[in-house]
Parts: sequence; structure tokens; C-alpha cells
Amino acid sequence: MDPSKWIDVTVDKNHYSLDHFVIPKHYEQDLSSILIPHGVIMDRVQKLARLIVDQNDGPLGGYQYASDLVNCIKKLTTASGHTVPISMEFIRVKSYENDQSVGVNISLTENELKDFEGKNILIVEDIIDTGKTMVALLERLQQYKPKTTKVTSLLVKKTDRSNGYIPHYVGFAIPDAFVVGYALDYNEHFRDLDHICVISNDCGVRAG
Repeated sequence: MDPSKWIDVTVDKNHYSLDHFVIPKHYEQDLSSILIPHGVIMDRVQKLARLIVDQNDGPLGGYQYASDLVNCIKKLTTASGHTVPISMEFIRVKSYENDQSVGVNISLTENELKDFEGKNILIVEDIIDTGKTMVALLERLQQYKPKTTKVTSLLVKKTDRSNGYIPHYVGFAIPDAFVVGYALDYNEHFRDLDHICVISNDCGVRAG
């Protein structure tokens, strides 16, 4: 996939001071900088929604990103003037214990998985790190013969641990740093941050 199709984020050029944005006071000491402000996230989500609607006829099936993306898709029409029908399933996937493959465990039942046959599936993810779990999930889903299977991820981490997998629709490629906010959490903290932020090395919440 052409890297020009996503926004490349680096700590050097995307390093916004916490003083320039509203941050919940209880997190001020736990963050080092803002990597992607909320307004930039929302503009990018709208663009991804436009791309998805233009390139998929539907029907189509990460919490915050998925919610905002679906809201944008529902407001758009295709070039032929019709909306894209949407049905949603929430899937919990586990394929690795630490770095050891344990097979793909999916929260959906066998009957629910069989319902994917002949359908267009759009998998919505918040962040792709190594790519191992997503590749394992895609291999498993292909057993149920969907018509098409595409993936969108708001973030893709630039890491040496990556297996090279790139989703069809990417919002931002980010440095190999620990990020929180926009529903990305650390031990259930930071979900209430609107911006995507870099956590500080001496973060009290993280250490605790």
C-alpha cells in the first residue's frame, strides 16, 4: 500500500505541547505531549469514511474509532446516490499469549461466523501493532467465505516487530511509542482523553 495514503506522524514534527490543548487535570503529569489532536483525528475519520463509502457497496459489518467512523458513513451516499447499509458485530479476538501463538479464539459462535458467508466485511480496529493477530483473524474468517474482507485501522505503529501487514484504510502511521487517548487506554485509564497522546516515562498511572 502506498504510504502517501495515510498521514505519517513523527515525534519530531507532531509534538504538541499540553499547554495548547484542554487536558483532564488528573492526567497532566502523566503525559509528555499530544501526538494527534482531536480535531485532526475527526477530520481524518471523515476522509476515511468517504473512501470506504466510495469503494464499497455494502452491506458492511475499536470502540471510539468505530463509533465515529460509522456515524460519518451513515451521513454519506455513494456516487450512485444510495447509502451503504450497515450491520455491526463486536468481536473479541485472542491469538497470542505473550509472543506464542495459541490459535485464533473469537468471541462469536460458529453460527454467527457462518452468517458472514457472501457478505462484505469491514473490520474496524483502533491500532495495528505487530499485525500478527489481524493476519490470524483474517485467515480464520476466510474459512467462512465472505464476499470481501477489508480492514481499517486508525493507527498503524511503525515498529520493527511488525510482520508487514498494512490495512486497506489507514488513518495515521505513528512512532513506536506508547500512546493513549481517544479510547486507547492503559489499565482502563486515559479513555476520556479526546487527543492521542504520548505517555510520559515517569507516568504515575502507568507505574501504578
